[in-house]
Amino acid sequence: MTRDKRSFGFWIIMLMGLLILMMLILGQTVAFINYDFAVSAGFQEHENIIGPIGVAFNKGFGVGDTIIYIPLLLAGLVGLWRRKKWGLFTMTGTLAITAYWPIVCLSFLLFARGKPGFHFENYAPYSILLGSFTLYAIGGLWYLYRNREKLTDPSPSKKQEFNHP
Repeated sequence: MTRDKRSFGFWIIMLMGLLILMMLILGQTVAFINYDFAVSAGFQEHENIIGPIGVAFNKGFGVGDTIIYIPLLLAGLVGLWRRKKWGLFTMTGTLAITAYWPIVCLSFLLFARGKPGFHFENYAPYSILLGSFTLYAIGGLWYLYRNREKLTDPSPSKKQEFNHP
């Protein structure tokens, strides 16, 4: 990958990151502010399906995502676009979170199965979706590691080395 041309892997990270950013704002931030609206928009499950504990779990994730995950993801996308080292680091942190949360959510769904008030039944689509997020994140982490020097501008001292033989 040359410094001027962006690779296919870069575009996958950026486009999926933007998609996840939009999903987080619409599904997570909105969920803790107005859960009923998030349900009516199709971004969260109704309390009749996941019970009050499921709603509390979703709202808790919404708060954490809004305070930590969304700003970190936004910084990672901007920094990676601008080829900044801090962008590489923040995107690495974001991808680690992206690998983690789908496993937690899928585990919650499986452990809550059959519990009183929990009537969730869409396991196959959720497993595919959540598994895809995890695979994207692990692949993205590997990509960032393998291309870490190509994704950022050289430090000022390295720029001088390139200019002087």
